[in-house]
Amino acid sequence: MEKVDIKSLTIEELKQELAGMGEKPFRAGQIYEWLHVKLARGFDEMTNLSKDLRNKLEERFEFVSLKMVEKFESQIDGTCKFLFELADGSIIESVLMKYQHGNSVCISTQVGCRMGCRFCASTLGGLERNLRVSEMLDEIYSIQRISGERVSNVVLMGTGEPLDNYDNVVRFLHMLTDEKGLHISQRNITVSTCGLAERIRDFADEDFAVTLALSLHAPNNEDRRKIMPIANKYNLDEVLAACDYFYDKTGRRISFEYSLVEGVNDNAEQAMELVRLVKGKNCHINLIPVNPIKERDYKRSTGKNIQNFKNILEKNRINVTIRREMGADINAACGQLRKSYKDKLTRQGGEVQS
Repeated sequence: MEKVDIKSLTIEELKQELAGMGEKPFRAGQIYEWLHVKLARGFDEMTNLSKDLRNKLEERFEFVSLKMVEKFESQIDGTCKFLFELADGSIIESVLMKYQHGNSVCISTQVGCRMGCRFCASTLGGLERNLRVSEMLDEIYSIQRISGERVSNVVLMGTGEPLDNYDNVVRFLHMLTDEKGLHISQRNITVSTCGLAERIRDFADEDFAVTLALSLHAPNNEDRRKIMPIANKYNLDEVLAACDYFYDKTGRRISFEYSLVEGVNDNAEQAMELVRLVKGKNCHINLIPVNPIKERDYKRSTGKNIQNFKNILEKNRINVTIRREMGADINAACGQLRKSYKDKLTRQGGEVQS
């Protein structure tokens, strides 16, 4: 019999599973608390359950608990980047960022990515598989256990396209914000997307109070297609109409992510195009100096160009910030840490999954 992934079950589903085992409903509450509040790493830690019940749980359920294989901590700002190994040997990465307003964790939603954005290391090996609900939850749980500190903000902006793993991400958000679990406020969660227009509309209909961050990266379709293959399927009119729908449904301001690449999307004319594109929208532009990766020939914009781009937006009353660089001394852009780990093992003759 295939084991059930217990950490991916809602409390109601867990009650049904336990009823089938002849257990009383209150046991579900005890177990759910161990899983999602006390952050147990195995059934043996559930000390208020009998040994007989723990053995039964072991036989029936799979218990997902990520294994940390590497951790890098910034000496500048305390940012920590983690590599975790999954049960099948796959490697994912997550980041803990420390701010005055609380700790924020950036998680991966897939092993690899199939979106193909030219400036991103996450796409270099393609998509291997979606992460399960339990694996996404345990990125946060593992970091909270390791750090000993409460996580108050979660960003789905690591490896993978969250809306390409739609059903699991929606269930993950319900469980992460469940008052019987870690109970992170929906308003403290940001979900990133490169622009899957119909999924943005579906997501709006879920009625979450989260922030949607669109990876925009260019002010017109022609430039966007050069750096984002997804733009060949969804043009800007479709994507922005979906973002408008999201705002109308949720009342949540859209964040537009704009990675600045030297000579590609960072000149004054493109800044003015961006002004015209977003004028009148309730939005925020987040300018991101791109992290160069050796497999691509894209370079980070100069400080002068970045500031000039920002000034043009501000003069036209567009809400804009330059993303603060966290963990600069660790120097690992999204996907690079995982890739460098795999490359190192390959050089050493070891074996590693995706």
